[in-house]
Amino acid sequence: MLRPGQRCDFLGRAGKFPLPPPQPHRHGDDSLDGLSNHVPNHVPRCPLTPSLSPRKRTTSQSKTEPPLLRTSKRTIYTAGRPPWYNVTGTTFKEAFVIGLCGGSASGKTTVANKIIEALDVPWVVLLSMDSFYKVLNKEEQELAAKNEYNFDHPDAFDFELLVNILRKLKKGKSIKVPVYDFTTHSRRKEWKTVYGANVVIFEGILAFANKELLKLLDMKVFVDTDSDIRLIRRLKRDISQRGRDISGIIKQYNKFVKPAFEQYIEPTVQVADIVVPRGGENFVALDLIVQHVHSQLEKREITVRSALASAHQGQPLPKTLSVMESTPQVRGMHTIIRNRETNRDEFIFYSKRLMRLLIEHALSFLPLKSVSVETPQGSIYEGKRLCGNRITGVSILRAGETMEQALMAVCKDIRLGKILIQTNHDTGEPELHYLRLPKDISEDYVILMDSTVSTGAAALMAVRVLLDHDVAEDKIFLLSLLMAEMGVHSVAYAFPKVRIITTAVDKEVNDQFHIIPGIGNFGDRYFGTDAPSDWCESDEGMEF
Repeated sequence: MLRPGQRCDFLGRAGKFPLPPPQPHRHGDDSLDGLSNHVPNHVPRCPLTPSLSPRKRTTSQSKTEPPLLRTSKRTIYTAGRPPWYNVTGTTFKEAFVIGLCGGSASGKTTVANKIIEALDVPWVVLLSMDSFYKVLNKEEQELAAKNEYNFDHPDAFDFELLVNILRKLKKGKSIKVPVYDFTTHSRRKEWKTVYGANVVIFEGILAFANKELLKLLDMKVFVDTDSDIRLIRRLKRDISQRGRDISGIIKQYNKFVKPAFEQYIEPTVQVADIVVPRGGENFVALDLIVQHVHSQLEKREITVRSALASAHQGQPLPKTLSVMESTPQVRGMHTIIRNRETNRDEFIFYSKRLMRLLIEHALSFLPLKSVSVETPQGSIYEGKRLCGNRITGVSILRAGETMEQALMAVCKDIRLGKILIQTNHDTGEPELHYLRLPKDISEDYVILMDSTVSTGAAALMAVRVLLDHDVAEDKIFLLSLLMAEMGVHSVAYAFPKVRIITTAVDKEVNDQFHIIPGIGNFGDRYFGTDAPSDWCESDEGMEF
């Protein structure tokens, strides 16, 4: 296993790892593949074999995809992101960053895709250095059009932006990555949002050329490919995908690409932990990389739910908690929805009534400013108006989604987001499977909705997601029909500025993390579904 600072060269000499014999050249072997789909745990892992699919792209590629399977009728999310924070809500587990360096068309993207395929872990992000070319001025645009601009020089890249984005991504923050268009030599208006990385694979010709960048890399891999092969690949790529002529490509290669490789890229092999000849065909090297990454990820595993269950016992309820007054009307509705004999129609009807009251109650905590308006009679009325731009609702699927109608009935034209969190049956930990948040949510007041909160594990993860998207902690309002004291303490301890609002708080949580006396499995009762007998949901609306 690799130790920090140790380098391993896969050269096939005596004393080194034995390598398989060279494979005969095939037409598609030199192509750079697109990002592979993630392989779920229950699907047999694909062998590390060369791909025959050519890479077709004219823009830089930096992307992340949650692992999923699509059928004709539904989408199944097959693996989730485990907690990356501790019980205090602080990011505890940084993403593991693999840096891939090598000459132009050396096969870095192919190696990256092979690693992604073999890792078989969820939430892997591929970040391409091609996304960080500097914006060219008019004169530089004209030079680029004539193949006179040096895209292989360090000055061609925006290292300041690159380091800033990779540092945030490593810390678990949501980031926006520029998209570079190779046909126009410019950045597109739309930037890609990337979030939720367990592993980041960063690839680029100058991935090792910046000292600050090197500090962010947990593993450094140099892809070493023969210069003739790289030239052939570059010719094929630039002609078919970027619309360039042969003479211009050769001219650019001899004037810029080859000298830059010799001066700036090749010397950085000295800082590499692993050197991989032949790129994606070197299966022994890829296997060792994968083994090392798996061992590092295992060391970073943390548990949250069990820690929450044993914390904050006997403490007074926090001041950030607001419980609706238990009027005879509210208590009567609780009596109906808590009764196991209540039929589904009545359960839904009275749940919706409670949700509407809860939303109205929550809105009274939003900051308001004084305004004066003129009435139809010509008089002045001194009133109130929301301080801030917008309110956004975010539901924790599936049960939290039941509260959306009440929110939309009260807040006109409100924007909605969704977060899918499920419990891992093997570990008992919550896992993030999917999220869809409105643009510029960082500027909004966010009403976070879940039907019930027991340990607070799902709510804790959802709040952490919002903070990672730069939503201010004091602009988050957690709403739930029913909470356990344990869940209230967990959220308040981790995020003391989050406002917690509910219709009732129960004191106990049993060994299965169900609220006692509780309300049962809210999602199953509301949607008319039955959970399997071995289901281990936490009574937080995380059942699916």
